[in-house]
Amino acid sequence: MIYRHALALALLAGAVATPLAAQTVAPPVAIVVDGAPAIPRDLVEATAPYLQARHADFLGWNAADHSMLIKTRFGGSNQVHVVAKPDGDRRQISFESEPILTAALSPKGDTLVIQKDKGGDEFYQLYVLEAGRPRLITDGKSRNWFGAWSRDGKLVGYASSRRNGADMDLYVVDPKDPKTDRLVAQVTGGGWNIVDFSADGAKALVLNRMSVNEAMVYELDLASGKMKALTNPKAKASYVDPKYAQDGSVWLTSDKGSDFQRLGKLDGKGGFVPVSKEPRWDVSDFAVSPDGTFAVYAINEAGVSRVRILDLASGAVRPVDGLPAGVIPYAIGPAISIAPWGEIGLSMASAKVPGDAFSIDPKTLAVTQWTRSETGGLDPSRNVEPKLVEVASFDGEKISGFLYQPDPAKFPGKRPLIVDIHGGPEGQTRPDFLGGNNYLLNELGVALFFPNVRGSTGYGTRFVNLDNGPFKREDSVKDIGVFLDTLEKNPALDASRFAVNGVSYGGYMCYASATHYSPRLKGANCYVAISNFVTFLENTQAYRRDLRRVEYGDERDPKQREQLMKISPLTSVDKITTPLLVATGGTDPRVPPSEAEQMIKAVRARGGSVWHVLAKNEGHVFRKKENEDYYFWTSIMFWRKTLLGQ
Repeated sequence: MIYRHALALALLAGAVATPLAAQTVAPPVAIVVDGAPAIPRDLVEATAPYLQARHADFLGWNAADHSMLIKTRFGGSNQVHVVAKPDGDRRQISFESEPILTAALSPKGDTLVIQKDKGGDEFYQLYVLEAGRPRLITDGKSRNWFGAWSRDGKLVGYASSRRNGADMDLYVVDPKDPKTDRLVAQVTGGGWNIVDFSADGAKALVLNRMSVNEAMVYELDLASGKMKALTNPKAKASYVDPKYAQDGSVWLTSDKGSDFQRLGKLDGKGGFVPVSKEPRWDVSDFAVSPDGTFAVYAINEAGVSRVRILDLASGAVRPVDGLPAGVIPYAIGPAISIAPWGEIGLSMASAKVPGDAFSIDPKTLAVTQWTRSETGGLDPSRNVEPKLVEVASFDGEKISGFLYQPDPAKFPGKRPLIVDIHGGPEGQTRPDFLGGNNYLLNELGVALFFPNVRGSTGYGTRFVNLDNGPFKREDSVKDIGVFLDTLEKNPALDASRFAVNGVSYGGYMCYASATHYSPRLKGANCYVAISNFVTFLENTQAYRRDLRRVEYGDERDPKQREQLMKISPLTSVDKITTPLLVATGGTDPRVPPSEAEQMIKAVRARGGSVWHVLAKNEGHVFRKKENEDYYFWTSIMFWRKTLLGQ
């Protein structure tokens, strides 16, 4: 039975064995392997249970039948499913080869709009899903992003780059009739979208996100196209997820007047009135009940999601204690939603919960689990919980991360360690479900450390700004050096067997760590990584270039360009002496494949070792399971060789 299961996985990945390679599996059709070894069939078999875990992402409620909409994967990619009741079947309703990014039901539950791209190119289109088949409602060419449904379900608001490929103009359309599609506001910039409609459908809330630190809220008159600023453009602040309440007031989160995101309302004069009382930690997600009696919100407490119910009349706050001690996963769309009948829906994940949908009764605070995602037959309760590590960096700044250590009874002695750096850079590593990485902990005895260097979100506005621009950028790389210093002193870790891993901006950090700390590292696994900030900024898609210039610097400015070149890993490639594994998405619109190509060429020209995995049908990170699995197997081979000497 085990052999047949492994063979089925191999065939799924396009891995048809030949007589000359009976003990290995071939890569999927879209994967190009350069320099990496073939994948042994026994590795496929050994890792199979760890790669079969799935998760359920809450997408919303159906007002028509009180069912729940979720996203999960039973085949090769995430698709939309309906769950009629708690512990009910997950009934699949979309059947695309491409993953569904998000889906949104109309207020009456009679129309479903989905958003997906092709091959990871991020030129997303909107479709109406009818009888399991998508009907296109956008132009099929540009980048389009779902915004919101009108309250009567007659209009969808969205943003599109169709005019010039860079500016995300605002549109509305009746999904039942694509001919009604019309431009309602022409704007400048790539961070615009319609985020809510007024109760009468005459106006819409518009958000312009210019950076993680700055956004503006507007009210758009849909008939005239005129926009009125609801926030003060001179008082730079971050505003997130504005929405109309029942009484017409505008609720949102903001860091205006605080180092952290607080829940509150706009006062109608450009000001923000906070309502949540927590003195520290960001309010990460919220929703206001349709009847206007309560709000639900989550705070990000050192990475852990803590859910609160706020009575809007009395101001009383009650904590919800029945959820797993974990994380509300990042969502495209509302992460928390309140049904018309008052029930609260959301997803939660933790080290021991792969990601499931839950509901909360706002009166009793009773928690109900709707889905129970499989973990490949493995017992998730045995998974390792992380320990919070806090240290003072080179300049005294407090930085932290999560350390997962293998069972010392099973793996005695000092263990190797992988430092896994998140992307963003305005991201945050949180104590989430580790998926395949549990194989490293449970079967190979490799410890994992997930740092939140300066520039990470979740620790206040001041902290997220500490790495801004080219002249502060390498301070975050210095943070990695301090973490290495600290972890080397841990008696359970083997300082002679440390390595780094990173994705996207974390991939830059991976390359940068290899240039600064190669003598201390056994390997670096750098995934869709920036190798040269100047070429990255010049070649990333136009709709996101200005957003990235705010964070990294402006390559058009001579002084900034000089510094961007100076800190780019490609400039110091001669310092990289540790082996590299590089993974690339062939259609990546964010970090183009050329970023990997130039790094690989430069390292090999100096006699360095590089394994390269290219997925021609993927964009920024691999989302098709066959590609994800093959890259995971290659990573395990890399760590076996570099960290375990196998």
